[in-house]
Amino acid sequence: MSDTPPDTLSNNPRSPHFNEDALRRGIGIRFKGVERRDVEEYSISEGWIRVQLQKKVDRHGQPLTIKLTGPVEAWYETSAEGSEEEEK
Repeated sequence: MSDTPPDTLSNNPRSPHFNEDALRRGIGIRFKGVERRDVEEYSISEGWIRVQLQKKVDRHGQPLTIKLTGPVEAWYETSAEGSEEEEK
């Protein structure tokens, strides 16, 4: 696995951009220069994030989100398992 996170990632299993392996490693997001912990979905190339709108849910029980636009940076919070073994 590379050290570059996916361009688009979602933490909703219903989304086509859901990637369990990437989420297991942990993703850090910086949006407009501020580190965010409440991001539901992001796209680096398109420059947007989706965050949950308080505790509101739709009729299917999914959280309501709002799309915010601006510069997005993403990184893995933990290194790949294979690269840790190589360093030892």
